[in-house]
Amino acid sequence: MKEFTRRGLILGTATIAGYGLLAGVERVCLSALTYDPEPKSDLGTVRIVKFSEDGKPLGTFTMLRVQKTNEQWKKQLTTLQYDVTRRAATEFAFSGPLHDQHAPGLYRCIDCDNALFDSKSKFDSGTGWPSFWEPIAKENLREKKDFSMGALRTEATCTLCDAHLGHVFTDGPDPTGLRYCMNSAALRFLPREGKS
Repeated sequence: MKEFTRRGLILGTATIAGYGLLAGVERVCLSALTYDPEPKSDLGTVRIVKFSEDGKPLGTFTMLRVQKTNEQWKKQLTTLQYDVTRRAATEFAFSGPLHDQHAPGLYRCIDCDNALFDSKSKFDSGTGWPSFWEPIAKENLREKKDFSMGALRTEATCTLCDAHLGHVFTDGPDPTGLRYCMNSAALRFLPREGKS
């Protein structure tokens, strides 16, 4: 039994280290070897639901899509925030401050401040990223198919500014069965008084 435990510990540690190494290589390659995609020139309008700071819906609004140059985004965001939201990178698991955030509050897009999630739908998925079973309003989030890592996934982006937020998986809890697995670097948390 001791040998099995020792072997399991060694293999588990090697697996985690290997994953960390691969994620690090991916991040370095993304930063060093890829170009900055030019922002879309679609200045069209989108419909989103606006929310107050305490999470109360203010109504549905038609707004111009937030459009900035890469240089403007770089001045506004940290390097990690830019890589995640503008270049679709992924932060390391358990490295973001929001994966373990359990206080009641609202989660907004770090790029444009669009309301995305309420803490009422947050759950601990054990994955190391903030996870939610539904967005605060379906209009505020867009989902699209993503085949970038050799597997078909569903990417989640902000409707208002097209920021990459993370991915949606079908292994979440009831009532939706979905897991919106988001990057902490893509979100801004606004705490509120009271229970979530």
